[in-house]
Parts: sequence; C-alpha cells; structure tokens
Amino acid sequence: MSETSNGDGLRKAYARVQEVKETHETALMDDPNVIGVGVGLRFVEGKPTDEVALIIMVRRKLPETLLEEGEMLPAELDGVPVDVQEVGDVAAH
Repeated sequence: MSETSNGDGLRKAYARVQEVKETHETALMDDPNVIGVGVGLRFVEGKPTDEVALIIMVRRKLPETLLEEGEMLPAELDGVPVDVQEVGDVAAH
C-alpha cells in the first residue's frame, strides 16, 4: 500500500472516530469516573497500536468484578473500538 493511500485511510479512520466522539461524548461524560474523551491510537499492554480508537480517560480503571451492571464502559461504539485509559485526577496548573 502506498503512503498516500495509507495516509488517506488514517485520515478517514480519525474522521470516523471523531464523528462517534461527537455523538457519544456528552453521555460518556455523565459517568463520574470519566474525565475526558478523545481520539487517538489504541494501546495494548502499554504499547501503541496502529488502530485508531475512541479514547475514554478515567480517574481509575476498575476490575470488572467491582463494577455493577451497566457501569462498564463499552468495548466499541458504533463499530469504533474504545480504549479506556486510566489517567488519575487531572488538575489545571
């Protein structure tokens, strides 16, 4: 695949994830543990992949066993992969 077509594919992927972000951001931000929603590369085992994903930033990532039904964030939204990333509390300096 040429760099141009790969670049076009990446731009399209980012644009698609941005659309999903705009659609779901308000509802996701209603979760008290969610502190931000963005678009970026998915991380697996601490390393970036080449997969564009909806990034949901949370104060604390909790094990599934500690979550009540309906509290778990989705693995994907509208066919777009979701990457939940723990960032802690964020404060302006």
